[in-house]
Amino acid sequence: GGEGKSSGGRHPTTPWGKPTKGYKTRKKNKASNRYIAKRRK
Repeated sequence: GGEGKSSGGRHPTTPWGKPTKGYKTRKKNKASNRYIAKRRK
């Protein structure tokens, strides 16, 4: 299972499983994540 993975609830973590310390609030990161997710799928 994955707790707080790409869900953003208890511990901030990127969709790739990297610990984000303050990155979660960054909009640029979110945009990039969307592109990566789309490319991956």
